[in-house]
Amino acid sequence: MLMPTKNKYLMQNIHKYYYHLVIIYSLFIFTVNNSISQELDDFGRIVLNTHMQEYEGIPASAVKMLKNKLDQVTTKNGMGGSEVNPRFIITAAVNITTKDIIPGPPQMIAQNLDVTFFIGDAVDNVKFSSTTVSLKGVGTNETKAFIGAFKTINPNKPELKELVNEAKAEIVAYYNSKCDFIKKESATMVSQGNYNGAIYNLSLIPEVCQDCYYECLDLTTKYYQQKIDADCAQKLQESNAIWAAGLNGAAAQKCAAILKTVYPTANCQDDIKAFTTKVSAKLAADEKKAWEFKLKQYEDNVAKEKELMRIAEEKSVRDDAYRENQSKRDEQKQIRDDVYRENQANRAAIQNEIQLKRNYELDKLRINSHRQVSIEYAKNQPKTINYNHINWQ
Repeated sequence: MLMPTKNKYLMQNIHKYYYHLVIIYSLFIFTVNNSISQELDDFGRIVLNTHMQEYEGIPASAVKMLKNKLDQVTTKNGMGGSEVNPRFIITAAVNITTKDIIPGPPQMIAQNLDVTFFIGDAVDNVKFSSTTVSLKGVGTNETKAFIGAFKTINPNKPELKELVNEAKAEIVAYYNSKCDFIKKESATMVSQGNYNGAIYNLSLIPEVCQDCYYECLDLTTKYYQQKIDADCAQKLQESNAIWAAGLNGAAAQKCAAILKTVYPTANCQDDIKAFTTKVSAKLAADEKKAWEFKLKQYEDNVAKEKELMRIAEEKSVRDDAYRENQSKRDEQKQIRDDVYRENQANRAAIQNEIQLKRNYELDKLRINSHRQVSIEYAKNQPKTINYNHINWQ
């Protein structure tokens, strides 16, 4: 005889991946989890990862200081690194131009250095931009002299800002030129059943590449639905095989354990219902009661998940309506304040900018539910990327 489950809902442990997706979707609406939002923001954003070369004759503590400065350069210019996409890197080459020993006491070492900063594609070994900064460091030993020199690197230096801006333009051009290839590569992954890889690949397109970004966003939605539909079909097929081999309560329990992990939004709910009806008709009376209990739990959980998403969407609509009305009132006041100092063309530009900013959050809401699958996929990937030998001059 089957024993009823001790949990209130059999589907409480529904597929971890989908459960996290729904929770993150809701938390984003209520804006209570900044750390997850920050992680999601790594997708759709151009990032640079700091890559340290082998520096012969430079102490490890000084190399660490140089790495910190490289991190500051990318962070200050809005391109802080992320493990989500390690393709594009910032690195530096150090050239000692002069080294003088100043008699003491205490004896001092003075060094003049030329540090050349490079930004490029570490996979294809292509340099995007470079600039050289001259430094001077003095210390009682070489380590302190190097550290003293690297400390003087100013991340806000105009040359470094120009370095990053030039590289950013090159990266945008890279994605714009590779858009068709990326979409085709993702389609090939889907044909091979690698839905996670395809979604991850498409999610790396930065938002600044608008045409390609929105094309890939549509494909991400399509492939995500295909993924959960394929997952459902596979699990339903597995359940049919188990049931055909057993035709008993034990087999029904195994099928229930499998079907509870199906995504509630998969387009196979009618097939699952038909299967469970078939199982119910075959079970003995004492087993049928336990099976129907598990089935009811599954249906309740599907309804609960859908209700959660409905409530979140309604809340979003209400909040958007409030913000839109408030924004309109603010715009009217702004127009009155600006009428004496701005002409009609400037007012139209301001209104257009406000509209874009308001739609930005709505765009985020639309894509975050599909991007979480990429985050989970990226977290679990082994660090298999091997950079080619970087020897930029």
